[in-house]
Amino acid sequence: MKDEQRESSAEAMAPAKAEGGSAGKSTRRPSSGGKLGQVLLASGLITEEQLEKALKKQEGSGRRLGEVLVEMGCATEEDIAKALGQQLGVPHVWLRKGLVDPKVVPLIPLDRAELYHVVAMFKVRDILTVAMSDPQSLFVIDQLASITGCKIQPVLCRAEDVAAFTQEYYGKQVDVDEFLSSLDQTDVEVVADATMASLAELEEMADGSPIINLVNFMVLNAIKDEASDIHIEPDRNRMRVRYRIDGMLREVMSHKMDLHPAVISRVKVMANLDIGERRRPQEGRIRVVAEGREIDLRVSSLPTITGEKIVMRVLDQNRGIVPLEKLGLAAGSAEAFVEMIGQPYGLILVTGPTGSGKTTTLYSAINLISSLEKNIITIEDPVEYQLNLINQVQVNERMDLSFANVLRHVLRQDPDVVMVGEIRDRETAEIAIQAALTGHLVISTLHTNDSCGAVTRLVDMGIEPYLVASAMTGVVAQRLVRRICTQCRTTFIPPASLLQQVGWPDAKPLTMSVGTGCKACFDSGYKGRQGIYEMLRVDTSMRNLILTNPTLDQLREERNKSDLPSLKDSGFALVRKGETTIEEVMRSVFVEGGSDIPPEDAGESGDEAQSGSPPAGSDAPPDVEAQALLTSETVVSLG
Repeated sequence: MKDEQRESSAEAMAPAKAEGGSAGKSTRRPSSGGKLGQVLLASGLITEEQLEKALKKQEGSGRRLGEVLVEMGCATEEDIAKALGQQLGVPHVWLRKGLVDPKVVPLIPLDRAELYHVVAMFKVRDILTVAMSDPQSLFVIDQLASITGCKIQPVLCRAEDVAAFTQEYYGKQVDVDEFLSSLDQTDVEVVADATMASLAELEEMADGSPIINLVNFMVLNAIKDEASDIHIEPDRNRMRVRYRIDGMLREVMSHKMDLHPAVISRVKVMANLDIGERRRPQEGRIRVVAEGREIDLRVSSLPTITGEKIVMRVLDQNRGIVPLEKLGLAAGSAEAFVEMIGQPYGLILVTGPTGSGKTTTLYSAINLISSLEKNIITIEDPVEYQLNLINQVQVNERMDLSFANVLRHVLRQDPDVVMVGEIRDRETAEIAIQAALTGHLVISTLHTNDSCGAVTRLVDMGIEPYLVASAMTGVVAQRLVRRICTQCRTTFIPPASLLQQVGWPDAKPLTMSVGTGCKACFDSGYKGRQGIYEMLRVDTSMRNLILTNPTLDQLREERNKSDLPSLKDSGFALVRKGETTIEEVMRSVFVEGGSDIPPEDAGESGDEAQSGSPPAGSDAPPDVEAQALLTSETVVSLG
């Protein structure tokens, strides 16, 4: 056809012809050949008559053949794009946020991106995939290879889309958090009514690169934000993703429900779970390498009425094993704890609610006393961190490996130190007590409000007071309080009514710190967490008291005679240092009565000490708001 010789790939979508250069640094496939019109005819998308009319209409107009065909209604933009990609022998993509990695975009400088009409999409090893309006330009491909040091994989994209993404990603500082939150429901295409999708469809969807990228972003962002847990949960119409950061859940993204089955299936594939089983809970483990270190993800699935909920516990080896000196123990408490774990035998308990950092304290203690001369065995459910020189056993109730059964067999392994993840029942408690009485050092945890509660809990389980008194060496009670963000820290003078309400021991005016909220702390005013501790040292007087089967109040009264701070005292000490707030201490600690710490100078109060309000320019809560924070909830806590 004579007229058809006027058309070319440049006339259809990309104006530039191939320039000189070598393709040695490109992974581009050779062109499939053929005119655009011939490709459309061969695909059956248009007829010869329609092509003739389009060529006549194009003549003299300077417009592209693809545009004319779309305007005539003979083909869609998608048809033209696919045909042009087939003609040029390169893949075609519709640019969207889910396909572009914000961290990769800056590999190509802005001036070059605008000059060549390109945008970097993502990088796999040394291959950089680049969206181009003219993927046949060998000169541009060679230039990009030289600039980035990568092999270039060109993909065809509309020039308008490249220009739009160039403006969006270079026009402002790209933030990965904002990128995740801005992913739109149309970014990933899934089958209609995905909740009823077949197993084969779910496998195909889970293996799709957009789903893989999305799950990878969830995990990487959680690691970057130092989240302890990732929650992927279904709602009636939406899939919600939340991170637990510093003990608080924060929503980071939300998508339409159609995306949920594919995301859940992808996580199950990574954790080697059965993606076809949606009615029973499952547990698994994923090991990933991120930012140059290994991260373990403990995966748990739970069927709900709206679909499966997935929770991934993020276990970072670098963060999980904390040296004892960095736990935040006060000087006297640290010495007492080191003395406890240095004993050759006895029972040491760490108490607190779920999420209060008990496991971290156990690992720190075990890591401190670990040596080639000691046989240390741990019984855990589950094993969170793997330690050198430690024999770690995973509890498995289905295999009859309960804490009690495993502990019974461990005592036949000639152990020096035994760590029991948790004493849950009388049987486990009895075996642990007997082990402590027969020359073993036993370290374990209990769920109690304070250190003295551990004694009464064991007695309530049926352990005789004389056995508790003989076996117990000491108890550590702990909580985690959030630290004030250093990026938005400010100071204020607390009102006297607030200090009186919390039982603050010093009546003098003082300056306290508070976080006003910023991007670094997700506008919460807090960043990171700090432990507060209470020690119960079982000395002769305490041992004699335990023999009388005392009440909890009697135990607390005896403990308070020591020079070791209580949970409340430890929290107030951090408030004095400006590391946390009174509200956070009261949120995390069950308080009864006043504090026993002696009054101390809390620091400079300045001219503002005469006022009960925050200093000028401060966003700290005023008197009424501060009291409201305290009166809303006094018993707490997941710390």
